Amino acid sequence: MQRPAPFNGMRHIALQVQDLEACEHFYVDILGMSVLRRAHDDLVYLTLGNDNFSLARAKADTGGDPQRLDHFGFVVDEREDVDAWHEYLLARGVEVVRGPHDHGDGGRSLYCKDPDGNTVQPLYHPSVSGQRLA
Repeated sequence: MQRPAPFNGMRHIALQVQDLEACEHFYVDILGMSVLRRAHDDLVYLTLGNDNFSLARAKADTGGDPQRLDHFGFVVDEREDVDAWHEYLLARGVEVVRGPHDHGDGGRSLYCKDPDGNTVQPLYHPSVSGQRLA
């Protein structure tokens, strides 16, 4: 099976945080990001205009573990690319933990695991898909 259309950059990162409100304040008020969308009380999406950065309230105390990366996303240009990547990944024996699904903001994605267990998200998102950065 042939690889689908190439990814268009890594412009989506998702962090789990203990104090969502303090982290939102840091990224918005101190670093200058804007709120793109508040999905619910435990999840906010931020942006600098050409990216998508999510902060999710951690489901459990992360203690002293500094690793708080929930997943990272590779942007695709078309909604249909998500489904093509799903078929391709399955054909290559990649573990898909959640198949293609739509988001409330018009996005579409899936989640799979890399060989080390990191969660990777091929993602179509109207705010960043199709952009070309110089």
